[in-house]
Amino acid sequence: MKKNVNPWAWISTLYYAEGLPYVIVMTVSVIMYKRLDISNTDIALYTSWLYLPWVIKPIWSPFVDIIKTKRFWIITMQLLIGAALACVALTIPTDDFFKYTLAFFWLLAFSSATHDIAIDGFYMLGLTKHEQTYFVGIRSTFYRIAMITGQGLLVILAGYFEELFPENIKHAWAITFFIIAAVFVLLLVYHRLILPKPESDKPAAYDSQNILKDFFKTFTLFFRKKQIGYAIGFLLIYRLGEAQLVKLASPFLLDDAEAGGLGLSTTEVGFVYGTVGLIALSIGGILGGYVASKKGLKYWIWWMLIAINLPNSVYIYLSSALPDSFLIVNICVAIEQFGYGFGFTAYMLYMIYIADGDHKTSHFAIATGFMALGMMLPGMVSGWVQEQIGYQNFFIYVLISTIPAFIITKFIDIDPEFGIKKSSNNGE
Repeated sequence: MKKNVNPWAWISTLYYAEGLPYVIVMTVSVIMYKRLDISNTDIALYTSWLYLPWVIKPIWSPFVDIIKTKRFWIITMQLLIGAALACVALTIPTDDFFKYTLAFFWLLAFSSATHDIAIDGFYMLGLTKHEQTYFVGIRSTFYRIAMITGQGLLVILAGYFEELFPENIKHAWAITFFIIAAVFVLLLVYHRLILPKPESDKPAAYDSQNILKDFFKTFTLFFRKKQIGYAIGFLLIYRLGEAQLVKLASPFLLDDAEAGGLGLSTTEVGFVYGTVGLIALSIGGILGGYVASKKGLKYWIWWMLIAINLPNSVYIYLSSALPDSFLIVNICVAIEQFGYGFGFTAYMLYMIYIADGDHKTSHFAIATGFMALGMMLPGMVSGWVQEQIGYQNFFIYVLISTIPAFIITKFIDIDPEFGIKKSSNNGE
């Protein structure tokens, strides 16, 4: 039995495997459906529903603790994820592909959300405290590499097959999903062989008579926190503009000029978001974390709120000017993604802030559920709104819809010292 395996052998691949299905569900599905001529209304509505597993993830996360081991859950979910990806590939060529592929995207989403729970738990069990700190940057890096693979390389690959089979776009996307399914099967086999078996990775002890009582107690304590109404409002509204923009940005880039879009190819969209956009997003996130550690969340929250919202205006310019220059498109997307990365730092820090105290792990999971809900609900109607008013007016509407975030932020209370890195003499 493998108890001690060098973490370098599994941390990178495990967090790559965590990020890949998420980006496929949330981003690649949107691009695929757009290329397969699904309406923006249906794309936004149905792909937004796919956020639901992450919304309700806190409800079943305790059961991952008490049933089997984290290692068991990781391997089992990777098997289901690989199977779901293969089934998406098999059903794309069918006449009712939208209905069938959505069903398998649902399986993929639920498996991915459960996979996330198991991986994050295994990370703490398979590493010492020192190793957990040391590898936190490594896990984040490989999660971002998964984003690049999904938003960039995978979409570029689909674009390549579209050029090979210009008369059969479905065939091009089916091949793409077969390839990614094969990659995931290889990850499954590798993790089955290489993942350690720490002694602490065993089902948690629990009292069957009290488990539901403790479960509801944890939830109740979250809703008893100070200013919880404002906190929940903040979690739901902070990303209101971005939640709608993210569902229509790729369709806008793909639509031709007659529909109000830029008419980019699938390969070009993969490059814009998977390379330039993701690099700008990462730089913004890193900078956001750095400056927040210097002066704290309370000082930076307004600047970060501005950063995540005002750069959305680049899409107003793009939709009105419809520039032919691919360079200009990349610059505009980079500005918006940098602002998003910088501004999202405040959101993450605020979730940590309100989760602090007893049951911080469970309360953070509840906060992430509200985060997913705040993305799901606005995203569901965004496609319908866009089709009613057109791209240019839609992007103006998105900018206007950021106003509630500025209002709710005025009412939340944050400790001025929270987030500031303190010296070792003063403690943490």
